Order: sequence, then structure tokens, then C-alpha cells
Amino acid sequence: MKISAKYIVCASAALLLASCDLDKNLEGQYVSGDQKEDIIGNRPNLITAEVNALASTLNVFGTISDDANTYHNDFGVAAVSLAYEQGGQDMPSTTSGYNWFGTALNYSDRLYTSTLDELIWKTFYNHMKAANNVLTLTEGSEDPSMLIYRGQALAARAYDYLNLAQTYQFTYAGHESALCVPIVLETMSDEDLQNNPRATVQEVYDQIMSDLNQAIELLDGYDNGTNKDQIDIYVAYGLRARANLLMQNWAEAAADAERAMAGGSPYSRDDVSKPSFNSASANSWLWGVMISPDNDVVTTGIINWPSHLCSLTGNGYTTLTGAYRFITNTLYDWIPSTDIRKQWFLSPENTSSLIDGQTVSGESVVDYFGLTPYVNVKFGPYQDVLGNTTNSQDWALMRVEEMILIKAEGEAMSGNVAAAKSTLEDFVKTYRDPEYTCTANSAQELQDEIWMQRRVELWGEGFSLFDILRLKKPIERKGTNYEAIVQYNLPAESQIMIYRIPQCEMETNQGISDDQNNPAAEQPTV
Repeated sequence: MKISAKYIVCASAALLLASCDLDKNLEGQYVSGDQKEDIIGNRPNLITAEVNALASTLNVFGTISDDANTYHNDFGVAAVSLAYEQGGQDMPSTTSGYNWFGTALNYSDRLYTSTLDELIWKTFYNHMKAANNVLTLTEGSEDPSMLIYRGQALAARAYDYLNLAQTYQFTYAGHESALCVPIVLETMSDEDLQNNPRATVQEVYDQIMSDLNQAIELLDGYDNGTNKDQIDIYVAYGLRARANLLMQNWAEAAADAERAMAGGSPYSRDDVSKPSFNSASANSWLWGVMISPDNDVVTTGIINWPSHLCSLTGNGYTTLTGAYRFITNTLYDWIPSTDIRKQWFLSPENTSSLIDGQTVSGESVVDYFGLTPYVNVKFGPYQDVLGNTTNSQDWALMRVEEMILIKAEGEAMSGNVAAAKSTLEDFVKTYRDPEYTCTANSAQELQDEIWMQRRVELWGEGFSLFDILRLKKPIERKGTNYEAIVQYNLPAESQIMIYRIPQCEMETNQGISDDQNNPAAEQPTV
């Protein structure tokens, strides 16, 4: 039985306010060398708190909300990932007011005054602030723990730049001299920050690679174990694999991805034969946001990622209002019937082996939640309890499966087609589809096949738009199950695909003039 929207539970919580004032100094002041020694020697808990902020600032309620306005898409990096997915071509959803990512769906969030634009900007720059705080506090230390913290902070900052660079400018290849985003370092003063121009794409990627190279050196031998919210050597290699893929350093991307793969193992076919992708305890996860039931995004009730993406929660916009996330019928049809990933979505006949035969309160799962064809059942509820009203599922930031696909693409595009086919076939046959055979025979055909595999394997995890931009693909929604009002077809590298520098930054950073912002693009029409 479909649950009425009137039963949505939303608890109040204190808002964590943030601004585009990118003050990089701990507690608003610079820390001198003597002060740093005092902190390291006498206040280690402060450093630990700053390190913990590297994880916590990715999972925050209240980045753009305030006492006057509460935005139900204001829950950190998982919300940013959903915005990227809604801006692609693989996640149809309602265009009603219950879809808090509707502006990404119709591209009206590309206005520099949009709240989603502000959320993306602040999410990554606030995370970068935490990284720079750690770098300030640990500079010059030879303590082994401090060196690990420095490595984590450098990798975290590179992660932020990787996301920002792909959001606010077209992909690296062919756009190296284009204006990107301001570079913010721990050594910068308030005056520097208030007059900080956009760096070029090349300059941003140079900073990314410098940070990652240092991080890998500092994190050598460090494994995060069960603390998947901590960056370790495998995550650092994975981030550099992403960067090398974007820069078309194909062989280097493959090598780094293989090194990252040593940190985990893929979900087995049995693992993903039920709703999953909800716990950082999975061996597949190299890095993730670990979310506890007492976290702000959980205690809000519905301002969290399961509320907007999980089709099996007992308390969310999905199940309580029908604002589900679907796969496109065309991508669904592409998945072979022997591939378990086809079951991550309901068939046109409204069936999936992941939930068939299961009941909630005496009703079938489909009837209880009001599920319809093509809706996803990929993401499991908290503690795998169908209808659980607690939305405390973890959020994946990096899985080993992504690294396998990067390795295959890097091999293909560096000229080793046979190795790439072997890498791809071994993964898909072993873990997803025992009948799979890769029919691609050239590097380009393999890259296209791997893109399709990424679209299925990583569906819903925030990669859709970035892959379209990286591969310079068009967006094609016409003739699919997108609502007619958003069935856009957009040529590759349409200006509307990337965001504008948000108003909050334009008003506080004198280093970026209006004519240096990305051009305004008209909202597309069908």
C-alpha cells in the first residue's frame, strides 16, 4: 500500500552555517611555528578534530540552509552526487516539487544564483578548508602520525579540486588553458582569498597531481582498515588514477588503478543479488562516508541520501511521495538478461529477483512501496531491513569496481587492447554476468563499451555527468522514459552542461569579474 506523504517525518536540527568566505586559518587566525609545536605537543586532540573534519564535512546538514530556509537537498557530498546524476541521461525522475533535484534535471540550477550551485561550491571548498587546516597544523612535523595526516589532507584537497574542475569547466583534454576555479592553499592570507582569480585548468591539474604525488609518498604503507572514511594509500592511488584518466595519461591511469585495486575486492554476484551499496563494511569500498544514526543528516528524518534515492526506506521522498529514481528504458534494455545488474531495476513487468517474493507487513514489496517499472532497487535500506525508517546508510566515494574499469580503459587507450578485454571480461564474467563476452575490437570500441559498463555499474553514485563531459558525449533523453518536459537532446560540450561560479563567490572574491564567469546558457527546450 502506497504510504501517504503526510507521514513524512522531519525532525529539527541545528544548522551548520557556511559561507563563501574561504578563510583558511584555524579559528580565524594564522598559526605560527611556535604555536604549531605547542598544538602538536600539548593539544593533539585539536589536530585529531581537524583530521576528523576531513570526513565529517562531506556529510553535513546545513551548508546552505538557515533559520529562514531549509533545503531538503542539503546533506553534503551525496547530495552533490545526486545533482550530477540528475544532470545526465540515465536517471529519470519526477519533475514535481517533491524532487529536490529537479533544477539539476532541467538545468535551471546552472543559474549562478541557484542553491544547488552554491551547495556544490561550498561542499568542496569547505572540505578543502578542513584539509588546509590540517596542513597548517602539521607543517614541518616529522611525527609519523602527523605525516599520515598530511598525506590525507593533500589527497582530500586533490579530491575537491577534481570535482570542482569537472563542475566548473569542460574536461581537461582540449581545455587546458580555459579558466577553471580559484586555487586555495593553506599559505594564503585573507587578502589573497578575497582577490583570488580563477586558475586555468592546467594549473588546477598541476596542483592536483602535486598534492597526490606528495600524498602517495606520505601514505605509503597506510591502510585504513575498517575506517573507510579515512583516506589511505589505496584511495590516494585511486584519486590519481581518476586524474590520470582525465588527463589521458592512459598507461599511468591503468597502473594507478591496479595499485588501488589491491585495497579491496569487488562485490560478488551473490552480494549484489540483493539490495546493497549501503555499508562501508563491504570489501568493495575503498573510501566512503560513514553515517551513524545520530548524525544530523539522519536525525532530520528525510534530508539525507536514502530519502531521495533508496526505494525501500520507510521514511523518504521516494517511498512516501513517489519521487523515485529510475533507470532509462534504453539503458535497461542494453543490460543482458544474464547480468545480475539488470535486477537492480524493476522490469517493465514490475519484477526483480532482488525483491520478488519478499513482503512488508503482509504485502509484496512492490505493492507496499508502490514501485513501478524501471525504479531502482540497487540501494538497500539501513541494516537491510525493508521499510526501516532510519536512514543511516553509508555513502560510497570510491569502489574497487571503478578502479577495474579505469584499468581496462587505460589499457585500451594506451594500445593494449588484448589486456583491456581480458581485464573487462574477467570482472564482468566473474562478478556480474557469467555469459558476458566483450565484442569490442579497437581501443575506441572498448572505451565505449567500458563507458556503458560504468553507466550500469556506477549508476546513481555520481559519475554520470562527469563521464559525459570527459568523453565529450551528447546527452540523449528523447524517446526514453524521461518526462516529456525534460526530454532534451544536447550536443557534446553544450555550455549548459557545466555550472557557473556561484553568486556567493562572485560577491566575496574580487579576483573574478562578471565577464570571467562561465557564460550564461539558456535552459534547453524539448
